[in-house]
Amino acid sequence: MRMYDIIEKKRNGHELNENEIRFFVKGFTDGTIPDYQASALMMAIYFQGMTEKETVCLTDAMAKSGDTVDLSRFGDLSVDKHSTGGVGDKTSLIVGPIVASLGGKVSKMSGRGLGHTGGTVDKLESIDGYKTTLTNEEFLNQVENVGLAIIGQSGNLTPADKKLYALRDVTATVDSIPLITSSIMSKKLAAGSHNIVLDVKAGSGAFMKTIYDAEALAEQMVKIGKSCNRNIAAVITDMNSPLGNAIGNSLEVIEAVKVLKGEVKNDLYEVSVQLATLMLSLCFGWSEAEAEEKVISAIENGSAFSKMKEWIKAQGGDEKLLEDTSLFDEAEFAYEVKSDEAGYIDGFDTEKIGLVSVRLGAGREKKGDSIDYSAGIILKKKCSDYVSKGDTLAVFFTNNESSLKDAELLFKDSLIISSEKSEERPLIYKIIK
Repeated sequence: MRMYDIIEKKRNGHELNENEIRFFVKGFTDGTIPDYQASALMMAIYFQGMTEKETVCLTDAMAKSGDTVDLSRFGDLSVDKHSTGGVGDKTSLIVGPIVASLGGKVSKMSGRGLGHTGGTVDKLESIDGYKTTLTNEEFLNQVENVGLAIIGQSGNLTPADKKLYALRDVTATVDSIPLITSSIMSKKLAAGSHNIVLDVKAGSGAFMKTIYDAEALAEQMVKIGKSCNRNIAAVITDMNSPLGNAIGNSLEVIEAVKVLKGEVKNDLYEVSVQLATLMLSLCFGWSEAEAEEKVISAIENGSAFSKMKEWIKAQGGDEKLLEDTSLFDEAEFAYEVKSDEAGYIDGFDTEKIGLVSVRLGAGREKKGDSIDYSAGIILKKKCSDYVSKGDTLAVFFTNNESSLKDAELLFKDSLIISSEKSEERPLIYKIIK
């Protein structure tokens, strides 16, 4: 079998068979197939697409290209949640404790932030002492005893995906639905959970800018998950505005705590309740109405917040920070951004707002950059809110005063202010099962 023939076959629009796909994944992973041939195949796939059968095979081959996590000891109760990325998205910090408090076994490997999107691991590392690395046995024991563990991506999980993503990133082949699907789902399959809920973002702060593209991706991933014998559902949620009011690592942890304490019931609360409801419905077979009732009760009776403290303590974190969030390190500078005009906020360029938080120090532009856990943004106004000239739109937090001017200009450039109030967008567009 020759890689040349596989490239030519896909270039000409033909379906690759299982042997050809597995030959490619194995050869590229072990280095016998060079980057230039892999790049050629990625571009051929970008233009010619893949059938569902091809995508299933590619996903499975990538999932099995390295280590896999065995969660069989948890039976049908193992559950994972994945977001396609956004700004202010701290739902993992909320849904994990909720689901674990109700008997689910949440085992999650999360990434760091890069570019305009934040990373769950960075948010957790803003909690003093929290360990984002556990041995396999420590990880499994914590899931068994606490019901929840969230760690960084580690070990030799899906090495094919790591190599392919790095290549796609520099060859303009990232935004291909079959390649995105296989990348996300190979990691989810290798991580071992029986139940998977996907939060697929759509809008200016998301990778998929339109609802149409988000729906196509969600449907493909759900099909792949079912083909690989997983219980799976996807929620298409809005990312034309940051989720919640906090953007930045410790600021987002604090907002998550407020949601779990029942002190905040905003858009972040609504999305978190929907995700936790679906996770529990998949685990236990409960109706969505029954699962939602239990989710809301777990927040209101304090059991979800208690589970959060138990989880953070089990992973070495200082749970006192959750009981009294004023103990988190505070940024040296707090700067109020005032509105230059009156009107209704009609929308945001949410990606730009994510980049504002990066400039303030809360994110990284390239791997290896250090981040300031106390930096970030608290939004004082959101979509459809009316603002008068001089009203505070947001508060910036940073330890780098020189970043404030450019950050303010970029933030104001992200705003769309209108004289008339527009119709509010749905927060949750669709659920796909």
